[in-house]
Amino acid sequence: MYVCLCKGITDSQLRDAVAEGSTTFKEVKQQLGVGAQCGKCIPLALAILAEETAKTALYYEVA
Repeated sequence: MYVCLCKGITDSQLRDAVAEGSTTFKEVKQQLGVGAQCGKCIPLALAILAEETAKTALYYEVA
């Protein structure tokens, strides 16, 4: 699904960015350009970022 129509960024790309080490919105914005134009994608991008970083935190907590 597209998260950012201005830049053509999908939720998969956001999830991949987190998997590659991005943990903050600033890092994701620098890497992908999400939220750099109209800003309507920011709430959804933040939700996906929170979801993915929570998964990573749980993984390390169990390991």
